[in-house]
Amino acid sequence: MTKLIDRLGLRTASVVAAMVFASHAAWALEPFKVQDIRVEGLQRVEPGTVFASMPLRVGDDYDDEKGAAAIRALFGLGLFTDVRLQASGNVLVVVVQERPTIADVNFAGTREFDKDTLKKTMRDIGLADGRPYDKALTDRAEQELKRQYINRSLYGAEVVTTVTPIERNRVNLTFTVVEGEPARIRELRIVGNQAFSESALKGLFDQDTGGWLSWYTKSDRYSRAKLNADLETLRSYYLQRGYLEFRIDSTQVAISPDRQEISITVNVTEGERYVVSGVKLEGNYLERDDEFKSLVTIRPGEPYNADHVTETTRAFSEYFARFGFAFARVQAVPEIDRENNRVVFVLQADPTHRAYVRRINVSGNNHTRDEVIRREFRQYEASWYDGDKIRLSRDRVDRLGFFTSVSVETQEVPGAPDQVDLVINVIEKPTGALQMGVGFSSAEKLSLSFGFKQENIFGTGNYLGVEVNTSKYRRTLVFSTTNPYFTPDGISRTFDLYYRTDKPYEDQGGNYRLITIGSSMRFGVPFSETDTVFFGGGLEQTRIKSGTNIPASYLSYADKFGATSLAAPLTMGWSRDDRDSALAPNAGRYQRLNSEWSVAGDARYLRANYQYQQYVPLNKRFTVAFNGEAGLGKGLNGRPFPVFKNFYSGGLGSVRGFDQGTLGPRDVTGASLGGPKKITLNTELLAPFPGAGNDRTLRLFGFADVGNVYAENETIRLREMRASVGLGLSWISPLGPLRLGFAQPVRKFPGDRIQKLQFQIGTSF
Repeated sequence: MTKLIDRLGLRTASVVAAMVFASHAAWALEPFKVQDIRVEGLQRVEPGTVFASMPLRVGDDYDDEKGAAAIRALFGLGLFTDVRLQASGNVLVVVVQERPTIADVNFAGTREFDKDTLKKTMRDIGLADGRPYDKALTDRAEQELKRQYINRSLYGAEVVTTVTPIERNRVNLTFTVVEGEPARIRELRIVGNQAFSESALKGLFDQDTGGWLSWYTKSDRYSRAKLNADLETLRSYYLQRGYLEFRIDSTQVAISPDRQEISITVNVTEGERYVVSGVKLEGNYLERDDEFKSLVTIRPGEPYNADHVTETTRAFSEYFARFGFAFARVQAVPEIDRENNRVVFVLQADPTHRAYVRRINVSGNNHTRDEVIRREFRQYEASWYDGDKIRLSRDRVDRLGFFTSVSVETQEVPGAPDQVDLVINVIEKPTGALQMGVGFSSAEKLSLSFGFKQENIFGTGNYLGVEVNTSKYRRTLVFSTTNPYFTPDGISRTFDLYYRTDKPYEDQGGNYRLITIGSSMRFGVPFSETDTVFFGGGLEQTRIKSGTNIPASYLSYADKFGATSLAAPLTMGWSRDDRDSALAPNAGRYQRLNSEWSVAGDARYLRANYQYQQYVPLNKRFTVAFNGEAGLGKGLNGRPFPVFKNFYSGGLGSVRGFDQGTLGPRDVTGASLGGPKKITLNTELLAPFPGAGNDRTLRLFGFADVGNVYAENETIRLREMRASVGLGLSWISPLGPLRLGFAQPVRKFPGDRIQKLQFQIGTSF
């Protein structure tokens, strides 16, 4: 027994000793028939818990073996520090001493972590309010806290646990942390490199010895996970440049005695640089060898590139999947000629067997109805497995915007090699929002906003929104609802009801307004996976409310055609969107054409607007973005184009560096009027914010803008276009997309109003 106690440790030994002594107490009892069982010492544990755990019942014959089993069962609950059995006549008395219960878990000195996050971590371990206190769990919690601090490069962090007993056999736990200073990377070395300089290789790492932005990026703080990622980046760098046999031999991480400085040494063997001398196909290619050869991105005569090999094998697997071969095996086997530094890749393919989809299951949609997800799928049950349709289906579900993650898992059906099941795994995100806030922009100044929207109301996939916004120049009240599947074929229907008051952006100190009330209904008809045509109609009333400093052109229009204009515009539009993201695109193209034709009422006009965007990734970090927009309006039935339908340009979203909405024709009073003709051209070079990695939600950009607005009878002249260049920052903030730009006009004319620094939340491009 002594050896057992030494091996298990003091805490376990005390439990074992208690069980042994209690067992001896049980053995000292003479056998008897149990007529009743009484429990003493309970404070919070229910008696039923004790009775349910004991192998003894009223009417059983008590003996030593059953008594020992009862004690072991009660200790196994983990609720008691002591258990004893006594007999009072034929009554079995169970005497217990409960473990203290945790009343509160608190933290002191934790600046690096949020206390709520730490409490959740403790809860996962088993330390939470209302749970039994266990010293072993407390020790484990201390080690976990230290591990978390080490991950943040705080190697000197010390954790002390204080257990404070309080009334009713409860305790308060307090973890007091002395965080200390973070350990900094003092030295980072790469040894064994010959083809590339050490400085060039170290430039690939996210971790470094620090710089002027280290206070923000924390790049000089050591992290094992980040180091592993950096080593993979280093490996990829070599493998992309022909070094087929490159390897990382070892990595040494040394910490100073005071735990404040870290030295990292990476030992590498580059090997020889290999050139691809040929590519051969072996195996079964479904008699489509030429089609598969067209997918090969490995180029003979060029240095070996691991990315090209991976792209090729992945393309082969995906192409096999198009024909129903869900589990095709493709391998790229190198045949190395070390004498001449040449390598031939043999692409070996085995399509295995063709399969069809037996069943499609949806998992993770606790709120969204199954049909909302299933109607986006282009792969059907009881049809041949098609990889292209499955990928398209996944993308369509992802584009709904209801989920933070969408994945499709292929499962083999036991006993049926020609069948597979698909499982759509989704993680839902909140799709409703109730917003109340204050906004400020360089153009609109102070604005108050309230909004309610639910993009997936009741899990049906329908949209419902109410928006109220008040600003210096525009006040809106909009009610909108959309049914994306008004018909089973995917035709959408949208209702809008709106009330707007507007005035030109340039503040003349007047109190005149344009008041617009209207409603519309439009339908969206998908003609392809990326093309949608919209059409609809509505009724609209616009009133020119006179006031001080009203432009003369507004008064002239009101005198000739009335202060109140009715219109019945028909709308038609088209959009094509294959961007990889709507908020922070990195690749793809977006096109949009909207037209409005007023066929009845006092205001007769035709208005059209076309926008084209193209995103071209230069590499994983940099992207070039192009934007072009053209607008044209024309009055009908002998009337001029309504002044309240004019286009405006200048400022964010058009030509930056000029005051918002001030380009183009001016009234005799000097007020900006806008115009029925508009051209805007933008070019941006997007780059990740320093220290943000490849996070596309926070990016820097340089830009060049060109554009202007023209009157109805004015010829578009390129020499009259305004132009600017500058730098900016974009951030997908919790309040919406934020863009800030500093622009320097490079082509301006007398009278132009310049505003070099501009920002706004919600502005596009």
